[in-house]
Amino acid sequence: MRAYSVKNVLDAKFETLDFEGKWKDAIGCPELAGSWIIYGPPKNGKTSFAMMMAKYMTKFGRVFYNSIEEGLSKSTQMAYERVGMIEVSGKIILKNETIDEMTERLNRHKSPDIVFFDSIQFAELKFSDYKRMKTVFPNKLFVYVSHVEGKQPEGQTARKIWKDANVSFRVEGFRAFPTGRYGGGQYINISDEKAMKYWITE
Repeated sequence: MRAYSVKNVLDAKFETLDFEGKWKDAIGCPELAGSWIIYGPPKNGKTSFAMMMAKYMTKFGRVFYNSIEEGLSKSTQMAYERVGMIEVSGKIILKNETIDEMTERLNRHKSPDIVFFDSIQFAELKFSDYKRMKTVFPNKLFVYVSHVEGKQPEGQTARKIWKDANVSFRVEGFRAFPTGRYGGGQYINISDEKAMKYWITE
């Protein structure tokens, strides 16, 4: 493995995403590579937030949403309607695929640049699968969605991904709290009305 001098490190160029507005305030300008994680309890806006992010990410590349947990369902349709996904029609694909099927898709010419994986638990994802995805597809960005156990992602695999992820969002009370390696740090409201009601009550 190559060793890098100080000059090598400082002169290196990376493809970053020119985020604006609330997304830049939350994340900064991240790389189009690596892994992120969104985690939180049910019925707190986790899926809606993932859909919001997926819609925004269509500005930067082809997006594939692997909806393993819900697939094409009424709740998915409602999440699409809430975030106005019709505005990016043709720029995002939603399907329920196994890890092998998704890998086959990502190996194709002009395959998606950004992959949402919802959820870690329903896919029964192993950490070895996660590491293989990062190794085989180093120039793609993977966004994983996870349930929680207490205040942390549920299960050993999800917790390892959380520790390794470049960006993580903890969702609670219709508000997404970011932690990342690119700056930012400002929370994002998934629903202003519901977030205000929840956090004023809290």
